[in-house]
Amino acid sequence: MEIGQVEAIFRYPVKSMRGEALDTASLGWHGLDGDRRLAFRRTNDRSEFPWLTAGKLPELVRFTPQRRAGDGPEGAAQNSASGDGPLPTHVRTPDGRELPVFSEDLAAEVGRRHGAPVQMMQMKHGIFDDATVSVIASDTVRAIARLAGLSSDVRRFRPNILVRSLRPVPFQEDEWLGGVLTFGEGVDAPAVAVTMRDVRCAMLNLDPDSSKPTPEMMKAVVRANENNAGVYGTVTRIGRLAVGQSVFLRAPEKRGHE
Repeated sequence: MEIGQVEAIFRYPVKSMRGEALDTASLGWHGLDGDRRLAFRRTNDRSEFPWLTAGKLPELVRFTPQRRAGDGPEGAAQNSASGDGPLPTHVRTPDGRELPVFSEDLAAEVGRRHGAPVQMMQMKHGIFDDATVSVIASDTVRAIARLAGLSSDVRRFRPNILVRSLRPVPFQEDEWLGGVLTFGEGVDAPAVAVTMRDVRCAMLNLDPDSSKPTPEMMKAVVRANENNAGVYGTVTRIGRLAVGQSVFLRAPEKRGHE
């Protein structure tokens, strides 16, 4: 069943930092190529989740990963909108400085703001909280913003895939649980099994431009849908994502009484 179209694709090269909008992207077994492959590790943290996120340092959302022509691996000058570019070579800080991504200067700047030392780490298969792919419908984004009394800004939700639904109903993603989303047509179309709801955290409250908290957002999600907005999924078929692709849902199988 066709349920809509891919309205936007987003990738976040450095965990909790500003994302980038893509026209196309390669969907691999570990999510979008280049998504959340870098993160700052809190060097004094010995827990199972030592990564520095915007929950600990809200200003991280104002740091912007960038690629410079001629820097880094071959092909670094490639336009990020193609979706196949390499990892970022630099990060632009909120005060406008551009620092090499693995430099001591960048680690020192982030550590100073955080109040504890950090180290940039690269993980081949990415650094994810719950699952490798997140999907949300634009109707859900608009409904939450309207309920919160704020402007609609999908960047707050940090999805990988934004879907423009044929049926304008918010929180319809909950109906996708247990099903499979296919993006585009043909036997090689990428597919994602929808495995769980996206339970929202306080990061939703952060204004993407100022990093100032607006708790009305999370309160709205709690009231409207028990703090769930969007879904997570696991890749079941790799392939090429593109804005404008049709999105199909294979509904979950219904089981009878045993």
